[in-house]
Amino acid sequence: MASIAEHFRAHLAEFSSWRRDLHAYPETAFEERRTSAFIAGKLREFGLDVTTGVAETGLVGVLRRGEGPAITLRADMDALHIEEANSFAHRSRHPGKMHACGHDGHCVILLAAAKYLAERGRFAGTVNFMFQPAEESEGGAKRMMDEGVLDRFPAEAVFALHNFPGLEVGQFAIREGAMMASFDTFEIRIEGKGGHASTPHLCDDALRVAAGLVQAIDSLPATAVDSRESAVIAVTKFHAGSEWNVIAGEAVLGGGVRTFSERARTQIERRLEALCKGAEAGNGIVAHLNYQRRYPVLVNHAGPTRDLAESARRVAGPDNVDADFAPVLGAEDFAFFLAATPGAYIAVGNGGAAGGCALHNPRYDFNDEIIPLAAHLWVDLVERRLPA
Repeated sequence: MASIAEHFRAHLAEFSSWRRDLHAYPETAFEERRTSAFIAGKLREFGLDVTTGVAETGLVGVLRRGEGPAITLRADMDALHIEEANSFAHRSRHPGKMHACGHDGHCVILLAAAKYLAERGRFAGTVNFMFQPAEESEGGAKRMMDEGVLDRFPAEAVFALHNFPGLEVGQFAIREGAMMASFDTFEIRIEGKGGHASTPHLCDDALRVAAGLVQAIDSLPATAVDSRESAVIAVTKFHAGSEWNVIAGEAVLGGGVRTFSERARTQIERRLEALCKGAEAGNGIVAHLNYQRRYPVLVNHAGPTRDLAESARRVAGPDNVDADFAPVLGAEDFAFFLAATPGAYIAVGNGGAAGGCALHNPRYDFNDEIIPLAAHLWVDLVERRLPA
């Protein structure tokens, strides 16, 4: 009988066809209806019990084998609002939408693992195959939790993976503790008194105040956060003024905040509030701050991290697993699951990707060569965590 690795390699063409189908029809947050139907159909073919309509378009396939504990494996399904620049046959057929983060590949990795485990798996217990909508900034994980997914499909641990361009194919990376940053957003709306550009002394120049706030905000990672911690604040939008001879009475600026601790998040939020109050006191304007905590820090739990790292070593070899991966300032809403139940999250190498592009790039394409290895990872983890 072929080994697990040989089995997955032998079926790569089939898995690649699934992945390219999903890539060609990308769907964004809470609109993943075709994607969900495709996945549900495959899971039912494999003999799993399938529950759809979780957080609108999410679904869970359940595979039971006798008595034993349960674990959950999760894949994200959504695409991004990006116009694809690739010209290959499976490029996006939906204008302005694209699988530029590899969620199409994550879904197929989990489907491939589900198919193998349903047909040949040697385990005792339950595996929940969770397909989550709206990972990209819309908090689909939180929505699923709010609808009771962890109560409806209980598990002793939850696991997920993400492809990482720049990490070589055949390699994995993981760390115990904080692995990915929190993600918050802020918007500051400044209301002053505009007027003619020839009489600035009669105006409260909202644009000038906003420009000063941008400079002050840029210094916050160094002045508001403990120097032993990391934080990034990016001002990503600035809107003010419309005429050559009119001093702006309103301005809006905003951006994102990323940290590795709740303490740093709180420190930055408080300092942004203080900056707005200072701007009001010194300039005769009103500064409204809207600060939203979006995704928490992704924190891997000790036991599940060790288990997942060991499975990675078993399928990729010890030299191809970095178990002390440097934390990443990107964010991931799987953090909501890890804040509620034990689990772990791992990075799988995607090589240079198409054209050497990074995630969220209009020329990105998932590397199908990693599907067999990543699916093997899930199978090994299941069979070790749930021994028959």
